[in-house]
Amino acid sequence: MIDVNDLRKGVTFELDNALYKVLDYEHHKPGRGNATIRIKARNLRTGTILEKTFTSGDRVQDVRLDYHNVQYLYNDGQFYHFMDNDTYEQPAISAEILGDTTQYLKEGMEVKLTFYMGEALDIELPTSVDLEVVEAEMAVRGDTATGVTKKVVTETGLSVQVPNFVKTGDVIRVDTRTGAYVTRVN
Repeated sequence: MIDVNDLRKGVTFELDNALYKVLDYEHHKPGRGNATIRIKARNLRTGTILEKTFTSGDRVQDVRLDYHNVQYLYNDGQFYHFMDNDTYEQPAISAEILGDTTQYLKEGMEVKLTFYMGEALDIELPTSVDLEVVEAEMAVRGDTATGVTKKVVTETGLSVQVPNFVKTGDVIRVDTRTGAYVTRVN
C-alpha cells in the first residue's frame, strides 16, 4: 500500500480491482483541516478517465510492473502489434487503450511496453519523434511581422501548429508529451 501523497504523474496503482495510471495530480492544503489530493487517472484496461479526490492519509494498492523494450510493427485496425526485442514475442494492445498515443507511432519505432502479470497494458513513448509532413497550408507571402504559424498534418494523422516556413515533405520533430512542434529536421 502507498500513501496518496506519493501519487504523482505516471504512477500506476490499483483501486477497486482496476489499474490506473495518474495523468494529472493536484495537492490542495486548506488553512484548516486535512489536505486533499485530486487526481485524474486513466484505466489501463479500458482507457476510461477517472477523476477522484482523496483525503490526506488515504492509501491505495501499489502494483509491480514489468517493462520491455519493443518495436512497433503494424496495426490491423483494432490492435497495435509490437515485437519484444529480447524474446521476439508479439504482444498486441487495442487502440482504445492506447488512445492518442497512436498518432506518434511509426513502423519500426522503439518504445517501452508496460506489462502487469503478463498482460500488455501501456506504452511509454520517446520524448520526441520525427514525422513527415504530408499536408500543409500555403504560406502567405509578407505575413511575417510576428511568429506566424499554420496547421500541418503528419504521416500518422497528427495535426501540429508549425512555423510558416514548414512545407509538405519536410520532416519535423514533435514533443510526444505536449504534441508541440520542436524543430524541422531536414
